[in-house]
Amino acid sequence: MTSPQFLWLRKNLFSTWYNILLTIICLLLLLWLGAGIVNWVFNQAQWQVIQVNLHLFLVGRYPSNQYWRIWNVLAIASCLTALSWGVFTAKQTVKTIYVVIIALVISIISAIVNVNLLGIIGLIFASGWLGKKFAPIITPWLSLTWILSFPVILWLIGGGLNLQSVRSNLWNGLLLTLIMAAVSIVLSFPIGVLLALGRTSSLPVWRWFCILYIEIVRGLPLIGILFLAQVMLPLFLPPEWRLDRVVRAIAGLILFSAAYMAENVRGGLQAIPRGQVEAAKALGLNTPLVTLLIVLPQALRAVLPAIVGQFIGLFKDTSLLSLVGLVELTGIARSILAQPQFIGKYGEVYLFLGFIYWLFCYSMSLASRQLEKQWQK
Repeated sequence: MTSPQFLWLRKNLFSTWYNILLTIICLLLLLWLGAGIVNWVFNQAQWQVIQVNLHLFLVGRYPSNQYWRIWNVLAIASCLTALSWGVFTAKQTVKTIYVVIIALVISIISAIVNVNLLGIIGLIFASGWLGKKFAPIITPWLSLTWILSFPVILWLIGGGLNLQSVRSNLWNGLLLTLIMAAVSIVLSFPIGVLLALGRTSSLPVWRWFCILYIEIVRGLPLIGILFLAQVMLPLFLPPEWRLDRVVRAIAGLILFSAAYMAENVRGGLQAIPRGQVEAAKALGLNTPLVTLLIVLPQALRAVLPAIVGQFIGLFKDTSLLSLVGLVELTGIARSILAQPQFIGKYGEVYLFLGFIYWLFCYSMSLASRQLEKQWQK
């Protein structure tokens, strides 16, 4: 009996003589390209530039005697991520690739902070097991735990309150990229939801304000908004208020991302049948309760892929911050390439950079698909 795989190959790749010829040519081309890449990676590339500067890629100029604080941040974020994953997959079998990706991310970061890798992975698996075992108990408190963890993480990184202060100009590399992306995502989401609700509001002043904001911001490039935030934002504040460059950059990212988030959410709002709103009002629910309990949950579920795509785009857009004087992941790569012994090592550095960006973006995509499956049930 012919296997389904053989039938698929015969139908799609070897159905006619010209399909067979085209398949053979493509296979030869792929083999040639693959052999060249493998030869460069293992025989020609000089990966010493990554090995020597790994700590710069990850934490930049963050004081080495304070790495224990990065370790605590890593432990908090890893445990909460594993706990959330355990809750979302409580009734499912976790695929091996998910575990490999998480372990790979933790391995890279733990190599910098000099922490026992087995201990970190042990915490991750313990948190994931707790999430699966006690999902009904943990679920109501999960969002609040994440919200409370953000100020603790920022306090550990920045210092203050009996901790040595670390100035934001020492937050570099992947550390700064993750901080900027996480804060911008968390703050731009509720602002985008409010703008989407405002654009569909029956109040003319509020509706036209939201429309003007969304259309103006969407008509400007992100780099222009970042420069405006760096230069113009302090002009609207009292002279005694000195905004940090990191805060100004986060403000620019939030202003830009919220406008696009509003349009994504508005698409979900328009997908909700009018009959559901009328039925909810017939049951006695007022407009705020109808929006919070009936409309928004369904709208966000409908546009979840678009929202996660916006988050992924925002994470990658942080690479533009190097143009406004912030040394994030791309900026620290340019600094490393300026070292005399590593001039011209563009392939090695940017390949490593691309791998890091892909790792985090693909992880967000996997989490999105898992959340979609959970909501469908």
